[in-house]
Order: sequence, then structure tokens, then C-alpha cells
Amino acid sequence: MSSQLVHVSTITPPFASSHQHHHFLSQRIYIPAKVYEHPAALLLERCSSLEDLRHILPLVFKNGLHQEHLFQTKLVSLFCRYGSVVEAARVFEPVEDKLDVLYHTMLKGYAKVPDLDKAVSFFVRMRCDDVEPVVYNFTYLLKACGDETEVSVGKEIHGLLVKSGFSLDLFALTGLENMYAKCRQVHEARKVFDRMPERDLVSWNTMVSGYSQNGLARMALGMVTRMCEENMKPSFITIVSVLPAVSALGLASVGKEIHGYAMRAGFDSFVNISTALVDMYAKCGSLETARRLFDGMLERNVVSWNSMIDAYVQNENPKEAMVIFQKMLDEGVKPTDVSIMGALHACADLGDLERGRFIHKLLVDLDLDRNVSVVNSLISMYCKCKDVETAASLFGKLRTRTLVSWNAMILGFAQNGRPIEALNYFSQMRVWTVKPDTFTYVSVITALAELSVTHQAKWIHGVVMRNCLDKNVFVATALVDMYAKCGAIMTARKIFDMMSERHVTTWNAMIDGYGTHGIGKAALELFQEMQKGNIKPNGVTFLSIISACSHSGLVEAGVKCFHMMKESYSIEPSMDHYGAMVDLLGRAGRLNEAWDFIMQMPVKPAVNVYGAMLGACQIHKNVNFAEKAAERLFELNPDDGGYHVLLANIYRAASMWEKVGQVRVSMLRQGLRKTPGCSMVEIKNKVHSFFSGSTDHPSSKTIYAFLEKLICKIKEAGYVPDTNLILGVEDDIKEQLLSSHSEKLAISFGLLNTTAGTTIHVRKNLRVCADCHNATKYISLVTGREIIVRDMQRFHHFKNGVCSCGDYW
Repeated sequence: MSSQLVHVSTITPPFASSHQHHHFLSQRIYIPAKVYEHPAALLLERCSSLEDLRHILPLVFKNGLHQEHLFQTKLVSLFCRYGSVVEAARVFEPVEDKLDVLYHTMLKGYAKVPDLDKAVSFFVRMRCDDVEPVVYNFTYLLKACGDETEVSVGKEIHGLLVKSGFSLDLFALTGLENMYAKCRQVHEARKVFDRMPERDLVSWNTMVSGYSQNGLARMALGMVTRMCEENMKPSFITIVSVLPAVSALGLASVGKEIHGYAMRAGFDSFVNISTALVDMYAKCGSLETARRLFDGMLERNVVSWNSMIDAYVQNENPKEAMVIFQKMLDEGVKPTDVSIMGALHACADLGDLERGRFIHKLLVDLDLDRNVSVVNSLISMYCKCKDVETAASLFGKLRTRTLVSWNAMILGFAQNGRPIEALNYFSQMRVWTVKPDTFTYVSVITALAELSVTHQAKWIHGVVMRNCLDKNVFVATALVDMYAKCGAIMTARKIFDMMSERHVTTWNAMIDGYGTHGIGKAALELFQEMQKGNIKPNGVTFLSIISACSHSGLVEAGVKCFHMMKESYSIEPSMDHYGAMVDLLGRAGRLNEAWDFIMQMPVKPAVNVYGAMLGACQIHKNVNFAEKAAERLFELNPDDGGYHVLLANIYRAASMWEKVGQVRVSMLRQGLRKTPGCSMVEIKNKVHSFFSGSTDHPSSKTIYAFLEKLICKIKEAGYVPDTNLILGVEDDIKEQLLSSHSEKLAISFGLLNTTAGTTIHVRKNLRVCADCHNATKYISLVTGREIIVRDMQRFHHFKNGVCSCGDYW
């Protein structure tokens, strides 16, 4: 019977070194030609999936081919290739006379999964079975070391590699270099690189990639420069590795040079290069260039689409991100988890719940609903689209909750005005021994800022200090914002002044804090200080400073800031900026200017613009402009009863009773209602809520009795109830209705349950009414208490019969 010499190295890796190739030459197996030419052998060569392999397996066993070394090695190799190490082991274990190559192949399978513990255990078994290690055994093990937690094992493998005589092998050293870089030990990777007796392109690229992926962007660029100096020509892999470093540094000019080199080298037609260039230009702020490159690509893969979607999301253009995503779907490109997460981010930024639900359905169809990262993005999307219930339902169904999952829910509740639930989730998180990170604390601080409870603010401040996070710029910025929103503006400024590092958001939080407390001059001084530094103001900065000027009557300064925004900083005004300008002019009584400003806007005015105008008309009792603003508001937002109530109040102030009736009839027909006023006060770590006229509180009888006496006292001091605010009832009933407003109930409860000299903190969901504002001034006078009221627009500090707003609010 004729036979054919089959070289076992046909199943060895193509990158095997000359040393390991020589090892395999020493192992030769004579395989009968009929075995080698058997149809099963041909089928195994053509096998392309685990399913195919399982179909071929019965044929192999039926013909007794599983006893042949060639088939044993091939089966183990294929099972490992398709990730089924368990089935590979079932083939491996029964083999009595195992060739070394079978061990090497099995080790590769364990390392590829990767299962480092099993791979190392198997390597130890190999040594016990007297199998001589070859260089790529070590490189497989090194590849299995995936992160910094496994670096100690990597160092042990390094030691074994040296003992086995491979300390000068280029292939082994490059594997070590890569392992250390992946395990965030870049300095160790560099030591290996520097000790190499010779270096090839792979060695250089590994070092460039290592620096780039570990946030050492300048070192990555320096390595490329050194490559060129040593006449090592950068490859397309070098380009792909160094472009993220260029992006991180924002060096568009360097990026253009690399782009030019790629074009000269003919790399620009490679899809990976084009995709990396798109990403680089987008992250360097050249979004138009990125889009031109993307549109000019002859071939795009899913990563190309993902890069363009992410570019628009990161550059705050979610609308265009969704256009790209839709185009991707239209062209039949199957989205990945990254595509879905980018699209969900865009939907969240747009507040597009309908589109978000479509993507939810799509990801379920793509079988991505078990991917925890995707579900986390889904939770965030629902939270930002104000559907917190669906987000909570998804969170509840998660089998594995990551820190990101908890953070998404805590922030979601905080941003949707549900701080109590946010704090409850934070407590649950700690019960589940999930360690909070910076983002968690920022989210909890945001919730407490919404709650506006000083005691709780001090508690979380203490927690972050004990965890040594109070110096973190994001946490400290959140603390500044929280204290400002809790009425402790001086504490906010102290934290601001102690910060060694400040971001633009830090400056914005402090400027906005001064604005909401009616300290416009301090806001302007801080803004001027900011302009002298290195941090440039953004759109939020200008919105905060214009609003601060509005609350303090600094009209000319506010107008100057509005023009400065575009002229000096090239920031296009948003609808919020236009609304703030109308509020600035209107609040100061310059209603003609405010209306002219609206008429001259380059964009169609939105609800907030006309709402600001209507609010100004109420302050200055101007019916003419009020009717014009209300007409537009009813067209744009017909379901908001608040604007109808505002118009009715303006008519009432002008004694236009017929029109008051018409507005109220219209509201009844449409089923519109005013949002009920609610005021909250914290007593002994518990928040108590009061609605106007409510008797639900357990202490209602005591509160109303106390309030009755208090009203008598402030009347003696000069308080006169503004009964014009109430229509259709007798004067004595009007006074009763006014005295039961939620602010007065909350303040009374606070006075009853705190000691003399204690400041009362009250929060209201609506604007403070004129009568309550006046009454609170007198209450502060007769009781000698400081009372801080935070309404939906600003803070009012009442002390000794005077309000910090100077009656300008």
C-alpha cells in the first residue's frame, strides 16, 4: 500500500518562527494515502462553522478516522477555532499516544477562549507530560492575559519564557511587549522593546498602539517619529494605531500630515484607514471634513458607520446622527451593539421617545437585549426621554447589573424630579455591595440638589470627603451646584475657591448660582474673571449670565453679553438664549423692545420665548402684548393650562371680567387645569409636602391654628392680603383661601417645629405668588427668622422684613 509523507506543520500557525518550524520537522508522521485522501479530510478542510464540524464528526468516527493523528489534530484545531474547547477536550483526552502538536493545539484553544487559569493549568500538565514547549506556547499564554488584574501571571510566563531560552526571540519579545501594554504596564512594555536585539515593524506598531491605548498620546506620536528616524517605514497598522493619539491631543494639523502620508503610500483606500481618519477629523472638530471623507469612501464597514454616528453624537448633532443611522439601515448594513448604543444616545439627546422605542424593538430583533451595555444605554435613553417607569422595568429585569446600570437609574430619577427614588436606589446599590464611583456620587449630588435639603447636602458632602473624592473636579462641581440650589450660596463659593482645577461647567454652576440668588453683580464679576483665564465660556455660560442679569435688573450688561456671545466667541444663540433675552427686557418693563426682539429673531420663536413675554406682561399688567403672546402660546402648546391662568390673571388685574370668564370657560371646555402649588420643608431629616388648602398633613389642625394667629400678627405689622388675586367669592373667603396657600402652610410648619433662630428652607414647584411673597417678608420681620424660599425660577432670602430680590422677580 502506497503511503504519503504528511508534514504536521501544515496545521501550525503561519507566523511560526524558524525555531518552532525546525521543531515540527523533527516530528514526521506517515499517513496512508487513503486516509489523507478520504472525503472526510476534504470536508474538514472546507469546514467553515461549528455546525458544519458537528455534521462531519459522525463520518470521521464511522470510518475509524478518529484514531489517525492527522484527524485528531485537525478536529482539536477546528473545535478550538470555533470556540468549543469542551468538545476539543473530548477529542484530545481519549488519545493515548498524543503528539506534541496536539498539546500545542489544545493550549492554543484554552488561550483563545480566553481562559487564562485553564490555559496555565494545561501548560503545567504539558510540562508534566514531558512536552517540550515551543515559543508560540508562551505567546498564546501572553495573549490570554487580557487586563491589569492578570499582569502577575504574565510576569510568571515572562520568567518561564526566559528559562526556556526564548529571551532573544523576536516573536516572544513582541508577545511580551503586547501583554504588558494590554495590562497597562506600558513602562514594562517599553523595557522589553528597548532590550530587543532587533526590531521589526510589528514590534514598533505594538509600542505605538500600547502608548495610544493607554492614554499616552504624545509618547505614541514620539514613537512614530523615532520609527521614521530609524528608517522604519510606517505601515497602515501604524497609521490606524497612531490616529487615536492624534484625536486625543486634538492635533488636526498632525492628522492632516498623516492623512497625506497615507494617501502617498496608497493606504487611503483601505477601509480601516478611512474609518480612522473619519474618527480623527471628527474628534479634532473638523466634522465637515470627516463627513466628506465618509461620503467619499468606496467601501464602508459597520465600524465606518459607527464612527460617523458617534462623530455627530459627540459633536452635539443627534439629528444628523439619526440620519446616518437610518441610511445605514436602508443600505442593509447590520447594526452592531456600538451602532445601537450610538443611536440610543442620539435619541436620548433629542428626547425622541418614539424613535427610541423603534430602536428598542430593533435591538431585540438583533438579539442584543441580553447585552448589558446595550440595555444600560436603553435605560439612559428612556430616562432622558422622561419614561422612567420603562427604564426601571428594564433595570429590574437585568440579570447582571453593572455599576453603569445603577448609575443610569440613579441619574435618571434625579433628572426627572424624583430625588427620593434616586436616593433609594443609591441605598440599594450599597446594600448589594456595588462600590460607587465618581459618576455615582455626581448623580446622587444632582438628586440632592433637586431635593434642596441642606442636611442631606451636608451628609453627601461628608460621604465624598471620606472617600477622598471631594477634590475630583466633577464631584466638586456638583457640590458647588448642590449647595447653590440648597440656598447655601456662600458654601458653594467656598468650595469653588478651594478647587485647584475648574472646568467650564464649574464656572457655569457658580455663575448660575449667583443668578438664581439674585446676586447679579457677583455673577458678572465672576464671568469677567473667567474671561481672563484659559477656559472659554460656552453657550450655557452665556445663558447663565444673561439670566443672572435678568434677575437683578442689569439690562444693559445682559444685552452686552448676548451680543458678545456671537461676536467674540462665535456661539450661535439657542432658543433658550432668545427666551432669556425676552425675559431680561420684559422683566425690566421694556416690553416694546422685547416684542421687537421676538419679531426680529432669525428663527421661529418657541414656547419659552412667548412664555417669557407673557410672564413680563403679568408683571407690568400689559394686556395688549399679553394677548399677542398668549395667541401664539395657545397655538404652540394648547395643552398647558398654566398660560391660560396667566392670561386670566392679567385680565383680572385690568378688571376685564368678561375676558376672565372667557378664558376660564375655554379651559373647562378643553379640560385644562392649573398645576397645583406644592411647597416642601425639611424637618428632622424628613421632607413634608403641602398643597394649597390641603388638610392631609397629620398636624393640619395645629398648623392652621398657628397660621391664623400668625396672620393676625403680620396684619398688625402692616400686611394687607392681596384679595384681588381671588375671584368670585366674598372678601372674607378670599382671605381664607390666600392664607391656605402652600408656602404659608410650609413656613408655619417649619416655625412650629424648629427652635428660635433656625433658618426655614422652603421649596415651591411654581413661582411664588405676590401675596405669599409679601406675607413672608412680614413673617420674617415678626418672628425674627430668616426664611429661604426656592421657587421654580430663583431664590428668595427673607430677613427682617426684606427679600433679597428687592421685589424684582
